[in-house]
Amino acid sequence: MKIKEITALPFPIIVTEEDGLIKDYNHNAQQVLQTIARGEHLTKLVKTIYESKSYQLVSYKGKNYLLLSKTEDTEIFYMLFNGDDHYNLMEKLKELDKSNRELDAIIENSYDGIYITDRDGMTLKTNSAIERITGIPKHYYVGKNINELIRRGILKASVTPRVVETRDTVSLVQKNHNQKETLLTGSPIFNEEGEIEKVVTNIRDLSDLNKLTEQLNKAQKLNEKYKHELEKLKAHTRQDPHIILNSKKMQELFTIAERLANVDTTVLILGETGVGKDVFARHLYRVSNRYDQGKFIKVNCGAIPKDLLESELFGYEAGAFSGANRSGKPGMFELADQGILFLDEVGELPLALQVKLLRVLQEKEIQRVGGTKMKKVNVRVVAATNQDLKQMVRDGEFREDLYYRLHVVPVSIPPLRERRDDILPLVQYFIDQNNQKYEISKSFDRDLKEFCYHYHWPGNVRELSNLVERLMLTVPTKVLKRKDLPDEYHTKEEQVTMTIVDDQPQPKIKKLKEAVEDAEAETLRQAAQTWKTTYEIAKQLETSQATVVRKLKKYHISFE
Repeated sequence: MKIKEITALPFPIIVTEEDGLIKDYNHNAQQVLQTIARGEHLTKLVKTIYESKSYQLVSYKGKNYLLLSKTEDTEIFYMLFNGDDHYNLMEKLKELDKSNRELDAIIENSYDGIYITDRDGMTLKTNSAIERITGIPKHYYVGKNINELIRRGILKASVTPRVVETRDTVSLVQKNHNQKETLLTGSPIFNEEGEIEKVVTNIRDLSDLNKLTEQLNKAQKLNEKYKHELEKLKAHTRQDPHIILNSKKMQELFTIAERLANVDTTVLILGETGVGKDVFARHLYRVSNRYDQGKFIKVNCGAIPKDLLESELFGYEAGAFSGANRSGKPGMFELADQGILFLDEVGELPLALQVKLLRVLQEKEIQRVGGTKMKKVNVRVVAATNQDLKQMVRDGEFREDLYYRLHVVPVSIPPLRERRDDILPLVQYFIDQNNQKYEISKSFDRDLKEFCYHYHWPGNVRELSNLVERLMLTVPTKVLKRKDLPDEYHTKEEQVTMTIVDDQPQPKIKKLKEAVEDAEAETLRQAAQTWKTTYEIAKQLETSQATVVRKLKKYHISFE
């Protein structure tokens, strides 16, 4: 090509010497490269972005151009074209190359094995983790069909055919030839036409996970064992924070509990309502060997309707009665097997059930409601009552033989007024408990604590607990005082001082039991005049019908 011929060409042309100095150019080149001049070096005119043997990608004033070159003798002819498309293509290739490198790094560094095949099962790629899991170098798999590898025994099975068949993710667990348990999860890769192009299989070695799970289970079991031992140790050393034992009487009682802990004799806990009979029963359980063998099951005999009490205690067979569970239900005795069954308010047991309870205590076996077979149970029974069982025996309301079976080791919990050394520690315990429970910060002043110490507490620990919680929730001030007491406690303040002086003569007043009985008898007389049946009286007075019958008989009250 002659230099003079370039002026006739319809696209930009630049002619340079071999050393790159611009020798000539046409009008089209001058329109694109306005600052072009003869004798100037081409590399100073344009910035090279990319260069190969046949072309260059250059930029001039922010625009991209493609330079195609041809050498003739000592001259180089450059044809100039728009390079934006080529530049964009190169940028995409760079991004794609970067993504491929990142993807390769992710696949290679994955802890799980990655196995990629085409839809026909030909292995395309895998990573180094496959060597750790199978013991076979990764390059051995590449280029081989999975069916061939299965025939050779290298693979046990493959999810690829099932993924292609179902067009969905498929998982299976198998042991490989190294006897390692592995989880294989194959996922399909679709092309633009919606056809499966590749299958990516994730291979996870479950042996390490199984070992960790086993170690965790062992650690949890060991933790539970240590927890049980610590609870027993705390109970034996009286370090249980939920038990207050400042008074000598309570210390002696809980010492008795430790002596009785590992003998299976029946214990009858006596005491007024709210003294903590259930706390003593739970302590007896915690310090016994049964703590590690069975559960502590509590049954309030007065809170369960008498027609349901039998099925609750002894369980029932399928179809024993209308509405019964189809598969039957175990009773409390079965649930407490190897443990302790705590029968609270045992005096409320109907006479018919007392016979069955006696049989369990004597024979150590139960029979479900609707059942025909006897079942052996190993249960220690601890009973509690605030009633006079001996008087109930005389009144014919409690079986004498059951009374003596329960009364093997009677333990009487003294009322709070007879163990005043426990009152202030209990007050502080309930304050701390409620502060934590309700996320508050309150306290009692000295005068209010003195009131608590001197008050006679007819409701015992339960009344004390309720009063502390009531004051902390209803009084807005942080320091609670005696004036914050409810009205019913203000009217009794004078009685308080009469009960606390040990060596001084006290006023001549009725004993609390006599006062309670007088009030009880008067209430029942009024009720007998108002209502006509014991069921109505029981409903209105919110107590059991059996209790109403017993009390009417006790006070010789009849319907008019």
